[in-house]
Amino acid sequence: MSKSIDLPDCYNYKPPVTITPCAPTPNHSLYLSNLDDLMYVRLYMHYVYIFKKSVEVDTLKSSLSRVLVDYYPVAGRLRTSSEDENKLVVDCNGEGVLFAEASMDITAEELLLPCMTQHKSFKKLKCKGNTKFFLDTPLLLIQVTKLSCGGMILYISLNHVLWDGTGKSQFLNDWAYLTKNSNSNLTIKPYHNREILKTREPPQIKFPHPVYIKEPEDTNPERNFLMWLLTQTNVHTSITFGANEILRLRKQCTTSLFKYVTDFEVIVAHTWRSITKSLNMSPTHIVNICFTANIRKKLKLPKGFYGNAFVLVSAESTVKDLVSFNNLDYCIKCVQQAKSYVDDEEYIMSTIDLLKEKSLIVNESTNLFVSQLNKLGIQDLDFGEGKPFHVDIFDVTYGLLIFPVIGDPNAVRVTIQHPKNSVDKYHHYMTEIESWEQDE
Repeated sequence: MSKSIDLPDCYNYKPPVTITPCAPTPNHSLYLSNLDDLMYVRLYMHYVYIFKKSVEVDTLKSSLSRVLVDYYPVAGRLRTSSEDENKLVVDCNGEGVLFAEASMDITAEELLLPCMTQHKSFKKLKCKGNTKFFLDTPLLLIQVTKLSCGGMILYISLNHVLWDGTGKSQFLNDWAYLTKNSNSNLTIKPYHNREILKTREPPQIKFPHPVYIKEPEDTNPERNFLMWLLTQTNVHTSITFGANEILRLRKQCTTSLFKYVTDFEVIVAHTWRSITKSLNMSPTHIVNICFTANIRKKLKLPKGFYGNAFVLVSAESTVKDLVSFNNLDYCIKCVQQAKSYVDDEEYIMSTIDLLKEKSLIVNESTNLFVSQLNKLGIQDLDFGEGKPFHVDIFDVTYGLLIFPVIGDPNAVRVTIQHPKNSVDKYHHYMTEIESWEQDE
């Protein structure tokens, strides 16, 4: 692994400015659903886009001001509900978002050298705003950093309470569309109303939901995976799977399963098993996998809905069962069983009703959180000078992120934060598929 080096100094030649909607917008409180108002989404997601060609900053500011008219809640602030101090609402007051400009003496290609990727000094590219406190702070912070090669970096911090990955991608692509088409309007208007995901009265919790618990079941770091992880030195690691590697993974299924497994299922199953093998856990230890499931289609949510519209589903296994089989069938079936829950609309509504209880947290014995980003269109963001050269997410404590590979629609990039002392073993188990073909 290459030794990391710091990025050059990032020169902010102007103080950050506030961008407000360019036309009057509604002034009211926006209800947030239980899926928006969860403790584990009360955070900012930090997206980094690297472009080989830059766009004029004034053009970006102008189009941002325009898109904030359509997405007017983004220009608001989070407040505590007057009816329930444990619940948040969006005060749609048009106060605006934060926008900064900077420059850095480095090229786009140099940013992707192994010694640079996901280095802590990438925080230099972040807009200097307050993302630690939630109330009365901007919901969106953007910094545009011009590069010496003529390219640019967009470091975009978005408050997760307002939207999920699909919603963020929708907003960013709409901003890009208005940048390229200054005389046009959005073809699909954003849908703001979150009350369509309101809890039923009375709540009807008809299913077990093991992914959500009221408090940690076990605070012993040896058995509570997330607590143990915080005691480790973790490093960012990334592995790319092309079409050939994915096909070889699929061949690890039996014939009866081969036709019915998706690329997502086989990659997640393989990664879950590889991580578990690398950590040398006790054979009797219970491990959990947790991932998000989009509920837009199942609940027939309106086009343009950009709020949080996902539930968490999980599967569990003993370490022994997960790692002992020679093929991936068992792991894949665990993943498929978890996914099948959201085929039932009643299960989804049961989850939403359950989440009225604000003290719930995610089961901390989970050893893998999965977010599928390669289907969101984040790689298609084009402000008029071409699509991004690279896309990444920063400040993710632990989780499996599945990214698209720019220029190869059949490939994915699997990234994760992994304990440093076992990352080589993780790489070995993840890439041993290279030897499978020789054994066939």
